[in-house]
Amino acid sequence: MNHLVNGREFDREPAPGQCLRTFLRELGHFGVKKGCDAGDCGACTVWLDGSPVHSCITPAFRADGHEVTTIEGLGRPGAPHPVQRRFEEAPGFQCGFCTAGMIMTSATFTEEQKADLPRALKGNLCRCTGYRAIEDAVKGVGAVETAPPGKAVGTSAGAPAGHDVVTGRAEFTMDTSMEGMLHLKVLHSPHAHARILSVDKSAALAVPGVHRVYTWQDVPRRRFTTALHTDHLVDPDDTVVLDDTVRFTGQRVAAVLADTVGAAEEGCRRLAVEYEVLPAVFDPDAAMTDEAPQLHGSHDPFVRDPAHNILLELHSHVGDVDAGFAAADVIHEGTYFSPRVQHAHLETHGSIAWTQDGRLNVRTSSQSPSIAKVKLEYLFALRPDQVRVFCKRVGGGFGGKQEMITEDLAALAALDTGRPVCLEFTREEEFTTASPRHPMTLTVKLGAKADGTLTALQVRNVSNTGAYGNHGGETLYAGGAAVMIYRCPNKKYDACSVYTNTVPSGALRGYGMTQPAFAVESAMDELARALHLDPLELRRRNIVRPGEPLVALHDGPDDVIFTDDGLATCLDLVGDALARTAGRPPPGPQWLVGTGVASSLHETAPPTEHISEAWVTLGDDLVYELAVGTVEFGEGTSTAHVQIAADQLGTTPSRIRLVQSDTDRTGFDTGAFASAGLFVAGNAVLRAAGAVRDRVLEFAAAHTGVHVVMCAMDDDGVVCGDRRVPLAELVALARKRGIRFRAARKAYGSPRSVTSNTQGFRVAVHRVTGEIRILHSVQAADAGTVVNPAQVRGQIEGGVAQGIGFALTENHHVDDDGAMVNPNLRNYRIPAFADVPRTEVLLVGSTDSVGPARAKGMAECCINPVAPALANAVHDATGVRYRALPLTPERVYGRLPTEQSVPTG
Repeated sequence: MNHLVNGREFDREPAPGQCLRTFLRELGHFGVKKGCDAGDCGACTVWLDGSPVHSCITPAFRADGHEVTTIEGLGRPGAPHPVQRRFEEAPGFQCGFCTAGMIMTSATFTEEQKADLPRALKGNLCRCTGYRAIEDAVKGVGAVETAPPGKAVGTSAGAPAGHDVVTGRAEFTMDTSMEGMLHLKVLHSPHAHARILSVDKSAALAVPGVHRVYTWQDVPRRRFTTALHTDHLVDPDDTVVLDDTVRFTGQRVAAVLADTVGAAEEGCRRLAVEYEVLPAVFDPDAAMTDEAPQLHGSHDPFVRDPAHNILLELHSHVGDVDAGFAAADVIHEGTYFSPRVQHAHLETHGSIAWTQDGRLNVRTSSQSPSIAKVKLEYLFALRPDQVRVFCKRVGGGFGGKQEMITEDLAALAALDTGRPVCLEFTREEEFTTASPRHPMTLTVKLGAKADGTLTALQVRNVSNTGAYGNHGGETLYAGGAAVMIYRCPNKKYDACSVYTNTVPSGALRGYGMTQPAFAVESAMDELARALHLDPLELRRRNIVRPGEPLVALHDGPDDVIFTDDGLATCLDLVGDALARTAGRPPPGPQWLVGTGVASSLHETAPPTEHISEAWVTLGDDLVYELAVGTVEFGEGTSTAHVQIAADQLGTTPSRIRLVQSDTDRTGFDTGAFASAGLFVAGNAVLRAAGAVRDRVLEFAAAHTGVHVVMCAMDDDGVVCGDRRVPLAELVALARKRGIRFRAARKAYGSPRSVTSNTQGFRVAVHRVTGEIRILHSVQAADAGTVVNPAQVRGQIEGGVAQGIGFALTENHHVDDDGAMVNPNLRNYRIPAFADVPRTEVLLVGSTDSVGPARAKGMAECCINPVAPALANAVHDATGVRYRALPLTPERVYGRLPTEQSVPTG
């Protein structure tokens, strides 16, 4: 067969049944991504004779005799296609995994298609951006600015990898090939709870190309937790690499290693496993009864009550809630449910492992390579110098990659065989075996005086941690932030994290606060209506103010610095924005219109230890090398770190060369989660860059005889009094004296500050179908000093879009046997372009942060108020309170009132 790809001929025969996506990647065109392999996401889009097609569902043989164009062939080196240039200038990406497909689709648009992007982009999904930046890119609206020397912070500087992302040259985890690489596939349990009696490997090993079959008998029996935290003791060691007991449908049973993915999959199909099926329990309340099957023994002292499947209990109070309720004029109590939802990052989990010169190397899709390295050392009894873990660009995370779930098996096989090994999840495996958000049922009881003053706040939280306890305890603690936001002399928080025979829950954007925020903010809205108060006004009267303690789980001292009233400003801004649209008519006579608001507070770093180290070196080429361990997966920390360093060094971002997320080339970094990538690692960058600046200034002062206070950095030179000395001269002189301008500095997640967010919606609800249409979305956010306005706006827009999906369409449906029934993007339904409104983003400029340049992270907290604001708006429109998510049309319309009793506002 003759294939013409990007103007180059390939005389190569695809394998029988091979799709065009995998064939193109075998030819080295790694810009063609895998997001679904079902034609749902568009990440694999290429041109076939100039027309966009999803290459994952296009047979490779159909390209014979036709011209194929991939993202790499769209422009020429140094001369990108106009649409590539617009995506870079918008910027129309965050993690960038969907970007090649977005560009290949939109580069074919006519003016008519540009005018109807909801239809034109229906075949391309993005999980990061919220689509507004993509719309700007398609329509040629730019935001990227050129930062002047020493003034990068505050400008919308472009991402360091922006050009490589839009041209398809940015390397993601799986964008490589290695000679002799083997492939792992996993056999997953068909049972929710069973003991493995035997595994017959013989038929699997007889498959041509199969090299190994690994079962629980072939792996280290060291217990660990897959959660990635600096302090591993906050999570239970209740997991092993492969176990002889399976506790959820989809759990690993065995792994097959083969020359090809197909051979490994066939090997899995031929494994003969004998199970003893055990009783299973799926509901956390049922799991705590005496009659429930026990999932775990007492292997880990962290587990609170294994006999009743309780991982952890929290019981804390401040004041006397009984007295508080006795003093209340109005009491509201309600129970609220947030379901299991998935991250749905378009790059699935994956790792490539190999050994070289006696060392284990792991290239992986992770939010924390430093901690993954520590876990691999422990599991395989290796010294720190024997393990390297690193990341290329990561295709989305949202907390889902704060977990070690592919690295261990890949490392096991590489250490065993001495050959490179690849393990890459399918989309179905992502849904059925990766760790989604914890389902939580929260009962909230509020008491207040007639004037709205809170007298008591009580919360009971039952969290379903699933079969294993990764993140089960930490998310339970994090939920206390939902009661921190309001002043109240009497608070009580009771919570438990419970094991069930379901997929283990994990970290997801908002991390244990999104579910309690939905409950508490919905309850506050209901209380306001019972008091006949405006919901915004009730919040204004009770929000915690500067100088007041942030009382959540205890009233002891903490390390949070809180000096500006950012939350009050957020409330006012959202209230004003919603008032501006109050007079707009509904879409039609069958639509009911209402507004809703919700707020949240979020600490700028987790209370557990968070560490980051940054290294800065001025090279002989006069470029500053910045080495920091934080991973880039769309949260924008790479851009922010470069901007912070450029400001400290009085130069431009173009003169900062970034090295990141490689345990051989960077210092320790806890990871990019809990907004610590900016707050903690950013402080390390600021300190390291500042130390290099000071060394250069001191050297220049000594060289010129001018006092150091008269010296200042000036891009590629130093001004000393009335003389400007080129950096080249100083570097050459220092080198002769054996001096190098370099420094390393560490930062920790303490002290901390808080971010504030208020979300507002105006919605229309169709009185017949239950459809919810968002008419106006607005979020006000206290981000401190805004390092990069375009990025901050993009993070908020993306967080709101993700929150809309969680609130309206997404649900991890599990059947009566504990198996997920919709493990694909087509049926799980993350928001597409047509589902997401443009969000009005209003930024509050506060100065109470102890972060770098007084900045606060914004990637995580923006999602927390979205679902309750939507639920409150729906209640305002319909008069019906929905206390369980998602608000699907079938859930909504069944409870809608008759036309005669429908509210008018």
